[in-house]
Amino acid sequence: ALIGEQVLRHRDLAGIHVTGSNATFNSLWKGVAGNVEDLRTYPRLVGETGGKDFIFVHSSANPAEVATAIVRGAFEYQGQKCSAASRAYIPRSLWGPTRDLVLKMLAEIRVGDVRDFRNFVNAVIDEAAFDSILSYVERAKAAPGAEILAGGRGDKSRGYYIEPTLIQTTDPHSLTMEEEIFGPVMTVFVYEDQDFEATLKLCDQTSPYGLTGAVFSRDRYAFTKACQALRYAAGNFYLNDKPTGAMVGQQPFGGARGSGTNDKAGGPLNLQRWVSPRTIKETFVPATDFKYPFLGAE
Repeated sequence: ALIGEQVLRHRDLAGIHVTGSNATFNSLWKGVAGNVEDLRTYPRLVGETGGKDFIFVHSSANPAEVATAIVRGAFEYQGQKCSAASRAYIPRSLWGPTRDLVLKMLAEIRVGDVRDFRNFVNAVIDEAAFDSILSYVERAKAAPGAEILAGGRGDKSRGYYIEPTLIQTTDPHSLTMEEEIFGPVMTVFVYEDQDFEATLKLCDQTSPYGLTGAVFSRDRYAFTKACQALRYAAGNFYLNDKPTGAMVGQQPFGGARGSGTNDKAGGPLNLQRWVSPRTIKETFVPATDFKYPFLGAE
């Protein structure tokens, strides 16, 4: 905090690039605004904050592909990455086979020490994260219309291990559908097939974030509809793939809304934010008379 205060007050502050929580970025933004009259220039502010990343499934999708994306997208790295999937919208016609495949995969997952490469899920970062993640799970257990289909437990005795947790809810605005959890928790809302377009709107409006999202569809027209409806919901948008794993230098990363300034780390747009361009003009035949030709016209 002491270093941050000194930086924000320094008259030569030119910019801040931060990856962190919304609270941290908001605090820095307010700090710059409070000192802006004492600065030599308006600082560049670039932030990548949180996400409530989605998987949206059309009835034409392949259940095996969807199930794999859910398991990899939500539970790799224990869900501790800002791009991790944590909510899914699945049509009723596909939910049965998709659910069964996800549960089968979860039954095969081992949870344990990161040094054992047979373990797909390892410990979360610390006790505070462990307690926070499980608090969401406990609230989901008590929430009307929510059912824990897999996982839901944690163990502190040998490390901060949390089982990959799959929740089904009938409330698309439930806590675990709206808030960032940053842990191995996926919540699924099952929609009626005929409500595809209405559910796209629901997905767009449910979360304040706009970082990553994925659409699964073998119907190109349906994908085009989804791409348009969700154009502000995800800065990194995936078709028939999990919403994680952007390759730096090839897939510039970032989102808008509550997810940050969308300046695309790992690409030229971000680099351009940190240069101050200057335009130079050289005249080879300078003027020697202030009067323009039209001034002598009758």
